[in-house]
Amino acid sequence: MTSEGLSPVRALRAELLAGRVTPREALRDALTHANSNSGKNVYLALDAKRAMSEAEDLPSRFRSGTGPAEREKPLLYGLPVSLKDCFDLAGFPTSCGSRFYAEQSGSVGADSAVATRLRAQGASIVGKTHLHPLAYGITGENPEYGDCLQPRHPARLTGGSSSGAAASVQEGSAIAAIGTDTGGSIRVPAALCGLAGYRASIELAHERRLWRGGVHLAQSFDTLGWLFRDVRDAPLLAEALFGLRVPAPAETRVRIAFVGGGFLRDCAADVLDGFAEWQDRLRATGASLGEIEVAWWGEAMEIFAPIQAHEAAAIHTARTGGDFSHFERSIAERLAWGASIAEAEVARLRARHVEFRARMDALLAEHDYLIAPCAPVTRLAAGADHSGARAQILRYTAPVSLAGMPVVALPVGDGAGVQLVAARGADARLVAYAAQIAG
Repeated sequence: MTSEGLSPVRALRAELLAGRVTPREALRDALTHANSNSGKNVYLALDAKRAMSEAEDLPSRFRSGTGPAEREKPLLYGLPVSLKDCFDLAGFPTSCGSRFYAEQSGSVGADSAVATRLRAQGASIVGKTHLHPLAYGITGENPEYGDCLQPRHPARLTGGSSSGAAASVQEGSAIAAIGTDTGGSIRVPAALCGLAGYRASIELAHERRLWRGGVHLAQSFDTLGWLFRDVRDAPLLAEALFGLRVPAPAETRVRIAFVGGGFLRDCAADVLDGFAEWQDRLRATGASLGEIEVAWWGEAMEIFAPIQAHEAAAIHTARTGGDFSHFERSIAERLAWGASIAEAEVARLRARHVEFRARMDALLAEHDYLIAPCAPVTRLAAGADHSGARAQILRYTAPVSLAGMPVVALPVGDGAGVQLVAARGADARLVAYAAQIAG
């Protein structure tokens, strides 16, 4: 197999399967790039010696027999992959972006389900990556571990909460990175860092029991997935993590709804340009596009934010006894607010959630896919006041989070990105289509 013309994950995989690169060499190269951002904080936990030892063991763990190597080696064989530090990795603490939790956790004794899956697929786990504290933020700012700045653009934040995940791929210390997405935590850093991303349907992550050994933010919305460089790698990564059987080739004569009109009122010009560029590309591949009116998305944050806060408060009350002073002020205030919401009000919000989700389901029953910008901005300047950024950005991502739908983040330009959304459970079709149009 030759790696010429292949996407990054498939190219490195081809080199590994052919024996032109060993897992040890692939990891050694990745480690030379680790923590190359100005804060040296892409990884919150990394043991290079241990990781190298594990990589050296991979050839004996997945020894070739008589058949073709590609068929015998698992999908992630020898690939350097990073893990967000809200999932357990044996021998390391799980910080969730909090020094209090890192100390409380200590060195955990067993891998999370995600880490177990990565190892079974032959991945080299480089280390555990930076995140916005408790995964409860969209900027990648962290007062205890330092803000996560882009390796390629040191004056910009990565976005969050999967901040280190995005930075690890951007710097080249990981070929792909595990992130989580509750309200946009894969989609937003993918867009801001010029990367691709895939967040799974909420049911898919739970059906595969991949949250064992992971710390939730809000169970009603939490899902997980990948950040990576090239959309063409989405099918392989989705199959490796979730066991999806992805059809190929994908149907390209599809119906796509695009968000327009007043909803895009606060989009930067380069976001609008990137959004228009993807519409043109989709039409060129045979898609039929039609604009939809989504003024009703304006209620998404009214539903999403309090349910998220209420569920997060319950999780962290159980871990702290209700003492939220261990966390930065803005997060502590959100947790306290969530704890204060009466159960009757939560019940009303959950009823509205069901109604909103039904409207989103109806929309995706009429169309094969939906597209919208990942965020209205292309950059978050390091050191600036981003107190208003969360609400501004989540207005674009929360509607899909409420629906629990899968998304592929399509990169475009320098910091823009487009959400390609499919019906809940249509993950395999989505990643196949995304890869087809990106090719």
